[in-house]
Amino acid sequence: MRQVVSWVAGACVGFVRACVVVAVSMLVPAVWAAAVMVAIRWGAGNPWSWVPVFVLGSVGTLALSRPVCRMFRFLVAQWTATDIPAGYRRAEPVVRMSTGYWWNGFSYERTRRDALLDQRWRIRWSDPATWRDLRFTGIAPLTAGMIAAVPPAGVAVAVLGSGQPELSARLVGVLGLVAAVAGAPYAWRSAEPVAVRFLRASPAMALADRVAQLTAQRADTTVAQAAEIRRIERDLHDGAQARLVGLGLSLATAEKLMETDPERAKALMREARTGAAASLTELRELVMGINPPVLNERGLIDAVRALALDSPLEAAVSAEVPLRLDPPIESAVYFGIAELVTNAIKHARATRARISLARDGTGIIVEVEDNGRGGAAARAGGGLAGLRRRLAVFDGTLEITSPAGGPTRVRMMVPCASL
Repeated sequence: MRQVVSWVAGACVGFVRACVVVAVSMLVPAVWAAAVMVAIRWGAGNPWSWVPVFVLGSVGTLALSRPVCRMFRFLVAQWTATDIPAGYRRAEPVVRMSTGYWWNGFSYERTRRDALLDQRWRIRWSDPATWRDLRFTGIAPLTAGMIAAVPPAGVAVAVLGSGQPELSARLVGVLGLVAAVAGAPYAWRSAEPVAVRFLRASPAMALADRVAQLTAQRADTTVAQAAEIRRIERDLHDGAQARLVGLGLSLATAEKLMETDPERAKALMREARTGAAASLTELRELVMGINPPVLNERGLIDAVRALALDSPLEAAVSAEVPLRLDPPIESAVYFGIAELVTNAIKHARATRARISLARDGTGIIVEVEDNGRGGAAARAGGGLAGLRRRLAVFDGTLEITSPAGGPTRVRMMVPCASL
């Protein structure tokens, strides 16, 4: 009985999904049908009456091609969890030049609105995805649309046949009902292979997206390196350099006072020794901020454990042993964990944290969970967004789960061929 109920529920859901597939795939043919009706109403004998057919049909197809494809991707993702990347070209930011004109990547325009409009149409016409979408609007009705139309067509035949007195008409209605019931759980499934086959990005589009992604990563890396160099220069200038300058002045003064005021000279020497020790400590901290010695000597796991011991949080570290990565990846993962722990202390007001490091078949997976107040998100210009960009240099990803009230769970995944 339970299997019968489950099958009936699946048939009902499948029938609804089949109707949705038919409705979406037949939007463009419906536009052409409406255009033909307009031409017939105007007068089929008038040769000019067919001009609106092509005008209205072409405009409607262009306007609906991208929404139809987006709806197909959305339906397939919701029903089958199959993600089909769109592969559309992204628009570059519109920049105002010193001459007052706006540059949109193609031409100069007098106003920002004109620059955006010109950019939108140029990208639309030069994007290979536009022609792929137009092709799909012609293929979908003849493939997924026709197959998905079997259940609703069968129901329509059954309704029409039930009202006829002839036995043959009633028999046709029964056959239509049988076809509708039998095909309802499966007819809509044709949308997935059709969408995957004809809506996925072509190799050229995937290559163009990859080139754009690598260009953005290179720019992010350059910006990050420049910011790191400025930080090191600032720390040296404001810290160790200032102390070393003061140390030199103290030694010069002590040298002058050595014969006239030995006690004062000894006091200055003691201050200089204290300043030298403080400068050495600052230089060590600066070196640790660039690349911790424990990371080079003992590896990522021991470096993370040392970080957890120094943290005011009650941090637990679980990791697979041994786990050695390429040095650049180890450094990126270590400083990513350090930033997440710092955020848990500074922003989330957490008291406990759990750090786990594991590996799968292709790379390393790191999870950092805290019991803070939650609400963390990768906002533009924020630390988490910067961490995501730094991981993207290694094709890594960052996933954040942080509901209001906590807990916050951050998952970093970085592929590494050395594992």
